[in-house]
Amino acid sequence: MVWAAMLAGCSPQEILDFSASINPWGPPPSAIAAIQSHLSRLHTYPDPGYRELRVALAQAHHLDPDWILPGNGSAELLTWAGRELAMLAATWVLAPAFGDYQRALSAFGAQLQPVPLVSLDQGWTLATLRSRSFPPGCGLLLNNPHNPTGQLFPREEVLPLLAEFDLVVVDEAFMDFLPPDRQQSLVDQVSAATNLVILRSLTKFYSLPGLRLGYAIADPQRLQRWQQWRDPWPVNELAAAAGVAVVQDTDFQQQTWRWLAAARPALFQGLAALPGLTPYPGAANFLLVRSAVSTLILQQQLLQHHRILIRDCLSFPELGDRYFRVAIRTPAENQQLLTALANILGG
Repeated sequence: MVWAAMLAGCSPQEILDFSASINPWGPPPSAIAAIQSHLSRLHTYPDPGYRELRVALAQAHHLDPDWILPGNGSAELLTWAGRELAMLAATWVLAPAFGDYQRALSAFGAQLQPVPLVSLDQGWTLATLRSRSFPPGCGLLLNNPHNPTGQLFPREEVLPLLAEFDLVVVDEAFMDFLPPDRQQSLVDQVSAATNLVILRSLTKFYSLPGLRLGYAIADPQRLQRWQQWRDPWPVNELAAAAGVAVVQDTDFQQQTWRWLAAARPALFQGLAALPGLTPYPGAANFLLVRSAVSTLILQQQLLQHHRILIRDCLSFPELGDRYFRVAIRTPAENQQLLTALANILGG
């Protein structure tokens, strides 16, 4: 953000940030209240077993707490998934892929094999992944909804893959942005499929990236192994307290689902109406957009003239300089983005 502020000639706080896919309505008051009520506990170590947090998460998913392991963001848990995957002959990853997958896999020398998504006029599919055979002793790492395309893969397309790999890690960091009746989560399959690991984030939906909080859902023996690998107390006292509060905050959850159900199609339609832009339908709180002009030039002009930051896709080699990603923010902020883009593109 510092580089963007320098380019815009302002402080980082003055940048309207569409690059980070964080819920614009948070953190919820329930999280703030929980943090404030636990400030007096800062002189003691957290519970190393995080029993209260694990119970709250287990109740939300109708699981036994032994099947849940809280972490310092889902990124920390991705690290231990990377260590597990590195023990296999190869790990297949959907491409384009979230950049942190490369970090987690390369940290332990995993053999990474990219599998390209198939792009269609209305989105991206798993056709390439589902149509090929894989050698034994391999792993699969995918996210659902997919980042950066926003594509939501149906359960019935993902479930058969469990029989194809020794270990399947599904990153569901953005699944919370769908109401329960639309989610395609595999959480309910974990108890029957010991080779399945689900990663979840609490920082995006509840707008708590500064606290770093996520969790893994997997076979208890696997989670016990991860617990032995990592440093003690990876989740601080305030993050654990906030986590207990937010997973029970049904008012905030409903507010977010109502906002996104209206804001996402409105922003999509606004982007589609601008010359040279082709947004892709998505299920998460962001949209991937194909651009007829250089994304770097567009990004620079948005910063210099409007103090707005969009996420370029240069870190995704399959996408490059003709794609960008934008978070979905409040209606007023979304309109501010559309007005700025129209000013630049002539729409």
